[in-house]
Amino acid sequence: MTAITPLTKFMEPLHGLDPRRRTRIMAILNATPDSFSDGGKVPAESASKAIYDFKTDVWSTIIDVGGQSTASGVKEVSADEETKRVVTTIKEITNVFGELSISVDTYRASVAVAAIKAGASIINDVSAGAMDPDMVPTMARLGVTVILMHMRGTPQTMSALTSYPSGLIPTIAKELLARVAAAEAAGVRRWRIILDPGIGFAKTAEQNCEILRRLDELRDGWAWFEGLAVAGGVQSEEFHWEGYWCGKAE
Repeated sequence: MTAITPLTKFMEPLHGLDPRRRTRIMAILNATPDSFSDGGKVPAESASKAIYDFKTDVWSTIIDVGGQSTASGVKEVSADEETKRVVTTIKEITNVFGELSISVDTYRASVAVAAIKAGASIINDVSAGAMDPDMVPTMARLGVTVILMHMRGTPQTMSALTSYPSGLIPTIAKELLARVAAAEAAGVRRWRIILDPGIGFAKTAEQNCEILRRLDELRDGWAWFEGLAVAGGVQSEEFHWEGYWCGKAE
């Protein structure tokens, strides 16, 4: 039974089975000109202004750096360009704050390696290692904590893959666990794995809200997960998801 998931040397680990567990905040910094979150206001070649904006409570935050947009239908940039974006941004973050908890949002193994060398300590892969055959072995070799997210297809095709005839939550659980099995088979330690249900990826707006309402069921109600940490949820009576009102949590 997994009970503790290490994050970085600068933060206490996650205690997945402790009812008093603390939620960790992940701030997203997209070093891209086509970011869904900042509308391209932060130039890809310099994210200094955005980095300084993180100064509020930054020490309790993981900064997640991405250099390739995963918005539906956005074209891929080269691995070299993605690497340049994330490495430059990670170095700027460490120049501003010194030692800090940084994750890299990438589905390319080569980018993950460069980011970890530059100072990141978590790999956040929206494809859970499915889009690059080298990614899962690379995760195992690097020995860092990883976030495996549920997504179907690719960012270019995922919007057409939103049918879940066997039920949304059971299907997400089953498909995520297949990726956990692949990661463990490659040598990734179970206690190094965090799961993400993939809000916004191969999901409709209504399905996103269903995930948020039933996140406790996904996290606690499925014995298969055996205490694995889950990312991507909120805990409130009423909540919004990217401007879509989801109503009251069940």
